[in-house]
Parts: sequence; structure tokens; C-alpha cells
Amino acid sequence: MNANPNRNFWKKKKVLVTGGSGFLGSHLVGKLKDLGADVFAPGSKDFDLRLKDKCRTVVKNQDIVIHLAAKVGGIGFNRDHAGEMYFDNILMGALLMEEARLAQVEKFVALGTICAYPKFTPVPFREEKLWDGYPEETNAPYGLAKKMLLVQSQAYRQQYGFNSIYLLPVNLYGPGDNFDPASSHVIPALIKKVFDAKKNKKNSITVWGTGKPTREFLYVEDAARGIILASEKYDKSEPVNLGAGFEISIRSLAEKICVFSGFKGKIIWDRSKPDGQPRRMLDTAKAASEFGFSASTTFDSGLKKIIAWYRKSRYIND
Repeated sequence: MNANPNRNFWKKKKVLVTGGSGFLGSHLVGKLKDLGADVFAPGSKDFDLRLKDKCRTVVKNQDIVIHLAAKVGGIGFNRDHAGEMYFDNILMGALLMEEARLAQVEKFVALGTICAYPKFTPVPFREEKLWDGYPEETNAPYGLAKKMLLVQSQAYRQQYGFNSIYLLPVNLYGPGDNFDPASSHVIPALIKKVFDAKKNKKNSITVWGTGKPTREFLYVEDAARGIILASEKYDKSEPVNLGAGFEISIRSLAEKICVFSGFKGKIIWDRSKPDGQPRRMLDTAKAASEFGFSASTTFDSGLKKIIAWYRKSRYIND
């Protein structure tokens, strides 16, 4: 059974959320404020977390730091910006955790990525398999940069007794997602492709790869609740998966989006483009046992919500 956050724990708690204006961050900040937390969500324009002095400023007088800020994108973006994906992400995480430790922050919550898992991890991915191989090549610079947060977290607990935890969320989706074709993930990218085709009266869409890889997706509101529960209840350095516990092929996903969007055209698979990791699905038992989290939004329900949001927010008239 799903646990619920403890309002008394969060009331007047000073919480820094980096990346708080982003997709996941905006949902998380809203939930924390509803629980009575005093949330600080600085913007990247004013607080560049690749700079030590900015990290020192944002962690000052905070009780909990939840580090969501990251440079992220889909397969193409990762491939074209490999150096930035590594450098920017490892620098932000390393500097922020160090400054949080020096400021004697009570707890640091680091968000990793499913891209940190080895390319051929047995499905479902169990946390114990995290170090059993090299990540999928297109995502490796990003995945390894975020994975170093786990190394730092465990090292800091060992040497300094610093309370830092590390969560591994799957790909998220939901209202407010990033629909920029240059950096969006698969669900918003496909939704935009479908609605663009409808708007331009095209009878087909082209999708990268073969459609054979599988992915798991967690609805953003569920992810926010999972982070809050872990922040409140979990105090160990071992990584914990946050997922929904299912997998769907990219082919089935594309077909489902077409149906839910009312698009009757053809899907053309561009096999010259990379597929990415062959399969992804997390073992979610640890999150359930350690802090009572499991996803509550069915995939069809969540997918219909994001499609409805996109249709409404972009003023699309079918």
C-alpha cells in the first residue's frame, strides 16, 4: 500500500530544490509547498551551479537539498553534446554536495538516472547490478556523470557521516514535459510528431530506430511523491530505483500515442538511427519496502493526461 508524506515532517522545513522550475521540479515544488515546506527553487540564470560560490549561496541555511538540476536530452542530444553532458552534470553535483556538506545541511537527496545502468543489465534492473558493466554508449557520459553522485554520496557518508541518498528514476512523463525536438525524450517527442503531422495533414510520421527496444515510464506526479517519501523516510547510501514496474516497446508506445491522439497515418521506422539501450525496466521492490512507494497512475491514464494537456496548452484544434 502506498505511503503518504507526513505533513508534520515538512512543515516549515527549509528545502532547496535545484532544477525547481523544470518539468519534475515544478511538480515537486508544488507538492512540497502544499505540505508546508519553505521551498527555495533558484533559477539557473541567477545561480549557475557549475560555480562553487553559487552553490555555497544556495545551500546556506537549508535543511534539505534535493538536487534535480541537470543537463538532459534524448539520444540525439546526448550524442551531439557528450562533453557538456559529462562536464556540466558532474560539476554541478560534485560542487553542490560538497557545499551542502560544508554548510551542515541535514540531508542531501541526489537524483541519478536509469542511464547509469549497464547496457545489458538483466531485466528488471536491480540496484545491485548498477556496477556490472558500461552504460549504453549514447547516454554513457551523462549516465556516468550522474553515477558519480552515488560514489560521492557513499564516500561522504563513510568519511563525514553526511546523510546523502541516491535515487534512480526511470524516464518521466506528464503535463508540462519538454516538447523541444532538440532535447525532448521519447513520449513528448512522439506526441509532437503526431500533432505536427495532423496539423500539416501528413499521412505518416518517421520515428528513430526499429521500435524494438522497451522502456519504462513513471508519471511525474508519482515521481514527485516518491522523492518526497524518500527524503522523509530513507537514510541509507544504497541506491534506490523509482519506477512503475512495467515495460513497453517503442513500437507499441508509438502506436498507442497515435490511437490516443486520433492519428490514423503510418509510422515509418528510420533504421539508420540508433535504438539506444535494448531494454529498460526497474525492479521497484526496494522503494516499496524502504519508504512505502509504488506508482499509482496507470500508463494509459497518464498518457491520456499528457496528450490532453498538450492539445489544450498548445491550442491545437483537431
